[in-house]
Amino acid sequence: MPRDFLKKHRFDKLHSATARSWAEISEQEAETLPENAWVDCGWGRLLFAHTFRSPEALVKALGAEEEGRRDIALYVRDPHVVVALAPQELFLDPSDTYRLWLAQYRPLGQRSRGFTVRRLRTRADAAALSRVCARCGMVPPDPAFVWKNRTSRRLIYLVAEDTASGRIVGSVTGVDHTRVFADPENGSSLWCLAVDPQAPHPGLGQALINHLAQYFHVRGRAFMDLSVLHDNHQAIALYRKLGFQRIPAFCIKHKNPINEPLFTGPVPGEDLLNPYALIIIREARRRGIGVEVLDAEEGYFALTMGGRRIVCRESLSELTTAIAMSRCADKGVTSRLLARAGLRVPRQQAAGSAAANREFLDRHGALVVKPAQGEQGHNVFVRLESPAEVEKAVAACGRDGDRVLLEEFCPGEDLRVIVINYKMVAAALRRPAMVVGTGEHTISQLIAKQSRRRAAATGGESRIPLDEETRRCVQAAGYTLEQAPPAGEEIRVRNTANLHTGGTIHDVTEQLHPELVKVAEEAARVLAIPVVGLDLMVTAVNRPDYVIIEANERPGLANHEPQPTAERFVDFLFPQTV
Repeated sequence: MPRDFLKKHRFDKLHSATARSWAEISEQEAETLPENAWVDCGWGRLLFAHTFRSPEALVKALGAEEEGRRDIALYVRDPHVVVALAPQELFLDPSDTYRLWLAQYRPLGQRSRGFTVRRLRTRADAAALSRVCARCGMVPPDPAFVWKNRTSRRLIYLVAEDTASGRIVGSVTGVDHTRVFADPENGSSLWCLAVDPQAPHPGLGQALINHLAQYFHVRGRAFMDLSVLHDNHQAIALYRKLGFQRIPAFCIKHKNPINEPLFTGPVPGEDLLNPYALIIIREARRRGIGVEVLDAEEGYFALTMGGRRIVCRESLSELTTAIAMSRCADKGVTSRLLARAGLRVPRQQAAGSAAANREFLDRHGALVVKPAQGEQGHNVFVRLESPAEVEKAVAACGRDGDRVLLEEFCPGEDLRVIVINYKMVAAALRRPAMVVGTGEHTISQLIAKQSRRRAAATGGESRIPLDEETRRCVQAAGYTLEQAPPAGEEIRVRNTANLHTGGTIHDVTEQLHPELVKVAEEAARVLAIPVVGLDLMVTAVNRPDYVIIEANERPGLANHEPQPTAERFVDFLFPQTV
């Protein structure tokens, strides 16, 4: 490919080998291209479709996909012809391809605050990269594969590291086409851009893209391509802001269980469901169980197989009795039943007169005030230490006519344990929402940025509300919402750790103390509820000390990936499909 052609940065450059038909490539040009080029990326193979001599050769290569992996054929010439050769096996991926011309690229002048971007260095980095990809719904590469290829010149792994904690909060993978197959177009591509949905830092994705683009620019690459789902509007907006342009290049994938949502299309109403319902119905569809969406707005759906039909509302099914559900819905009843069974719970009483409330506060020093039948952390006030704070919280909780509970404040870490069919399946620490100062953004701006990331990762389920409780927490930290905290300073903006109010969740299933496992399973049996999320306050996840705060009859299973919560739930409903 002539150099002067590569130096043009106009749309007519797209008439290159990456975007032309097999019929348009001359024999002389074909001889200059390598044959059947591909690279193993850990999650599957990236096949450079324009290097295959015929549609039949590409179809044969895609048919060799290994189980549990996702191969991608990029730059497919005549995709309609390829799919027509194997319509039961292949499909045209609903993604768009974008290109960044590196000779023109100038990184935006945003400074990284609170994190650094670097090459992958350690085995722990490799494991963290895999975890971040899994949290973003990607097929995670095997950490052993990543570690083996850490010095590869074909695959480039970059990670974003939180400077305070050393935790990996983002990653991106680059593929150097010239190193893979002596690409005459001198290209490169970006894959698996993953930002931990719970990371508090703004600008992580942009920083990772900037560093990878600079890496390839320094090495003289002409462009960097990427593939993105057509409806991933937030990502596309970022790519366009950075100068990426859409090009007419297409991907083809194999029809496998991983890709099923892409080629089967949604069940009517599925696109309106939240992530907590989606994770279940996708697991059900993978097993051949029929799905009918009954009310998408409230998460109702029916699963049918072999004459058995079960209606669910997210993880609440007909197999949970109304009695069990009502026990969990009333926090006072839950506490009394667990206490009578010998399980530890905080001391609690109904809110009453100001004098009675003050006497309870004086006895315990700090209180939690919450509605007896609330959920998702709404109107929950934590660690109140003055009578005025208590009375204000009681008034706020009681505005909707709810009964209000006063509860002894128990310090410790907030642990959510998922029990399905009376067996512990997953456990995670929940931490309150926080933001990290940049020295430039106000706290309200930082909250808005964090909320956008959390909402995008949870289908709109998790946001940090700008309400009185948030203002109270920010004020306790010595700020107002309109102030810009110094770079690197961490500010807790909520006291409750509920995901619906922006809290973050951190898997600790493998570290859970056996006594905590036993307690959670016993609590489920006491409440006679087969699927439940139990909230405990613990001194540490590897110690036996605990108090049980609440029981949730409809826990969000999607919050605990990659633990197999949806799989165990469908096992419970349809044991014949295990």
